[in-house]
Amino acid sequence: MKFTCDRQALAEAVLNVQRAVSNKSSIPALEGILLKANGAALFLCGYDLALGMTTEIEAAVEEPGEIVLSAKLFCDIVRRLPDRIVSIESDAKHMTVIQCGQSRFSIVGIPAEEYPELPTVNSDKGVKLPHKVLKSMIRQTIFAVSDSDAKPIHTGTLFEIGGHKIRLVSVDGYRLALREEDVQSDEEDLSFVVPGKTLQEVSKLLPEDDEPCTLCVGSRHILFSIQNYTVISRLLEGEFLDYRAAIPQTSTTEVHLKTQDFIDSVERVSLLITERLKSPVRCIFEDNEVRLSCYTPIGRASDSFPEKLTGSTVEIGFNNKYLLDALRNTEGDEVKLQLNGPLAPMKVLPLEGESYLFLVLPVRLKNEMDEV
Repeated sequence: MKFTCDRQALAEAVLNVQRAVSNKSSIPALEGILLKANGAALFLCGYDLALGMTTEIEAAVEEPGEIVLSAKLFCDIVRRLPDRIVSIESDAKHMTVIQCGQSRFSIVGIPAEEYPELPTVNSDKGVKLPHKVLKSMIRQTIFAVSDSDAKPIHTGTLFEIGGHKIRLVSVDGYRLALREEDVQSDEEDLSFVVPGKTLQEVSKLLPEDDEPCTLCVGSRHILFSIQNYTVISRLLEGEFLDYRAAIPQTSTTEVHLKTQDFIDSVERVSLLITERLKSPVRCIFEDNEVRLSCYTPIGRASDSFPEKLTGSTVEIGFNNKYLLDALRNTEGDEVKLQLNGPLAPMKVLPLEGESYLFLVLPVRLKNEMDEV
């Protein structure tokens, strides 16, 4: 194998695909990046048996061939090469020479035959979405994905496609995030769960533009086509929470407020909360004002800001992190909160429309004197 290519294009491709490479594997080839030179292109692939990422860049190929190179070492080398044309050549004994300007490296490769084959998705089921829409949908739901393996299905996000809509739902037992968009698709009742790790990598690849991203869904895998990248991932199996039953249908209190006011106020009273000293943020929603307070062994904090309330006054407690996650992932300057007393989940919604819905479970409050 022998080819030349642009250093910058190679560095970007290697940096991206190496995120899908196994850090430690019983199969040495999986700790590497597969390179295939053929025609006028170089194909690169990273794969850890759960998530695979591939791309192609332009290359002047003198001798076609393929090799697997250590992902970490290859990435480190390519990043530090000067911005010139890179020449890469492998011999029959898999010794690979990388040259660029006055820099020259000789590293041992692994035969490409030892690299496991990526799964294929032979299915016409799927959907197309603008890059920036999918990126926004992932951002507004990924924060509620569970990081506990107690229920592996909840370490992913549920996708539901049907009725010309696509819906993403994440839950972790403490909060729920739901995001919905219109979509041009004839699919009906298509649902599957994509691992959170996959969606994080997909989000990093998605640019903020209106070009389409294609999702192709098979029985066990999903394939994302993003510009010149493809991401293939296994789907999670199991029974996802019946989230519709978890969403309150009525409310006794509705509050309209400025999102940044609420974020700033929660951040201020949270200054007393540490990993060692945990305490809920007490929120009192009353006419024209929200009052927040927090009590820990090191002191007390309180704050307030204006709002518009309809219905009854509510005193309720929240985990500060879960509350901030929901507020920071809203859109627009203002939000609508719907509550059903101190023990029911709080709904966070846009003032108009139904593009997103967040649920935050409350924390039972002690008497103020008990908290100090």
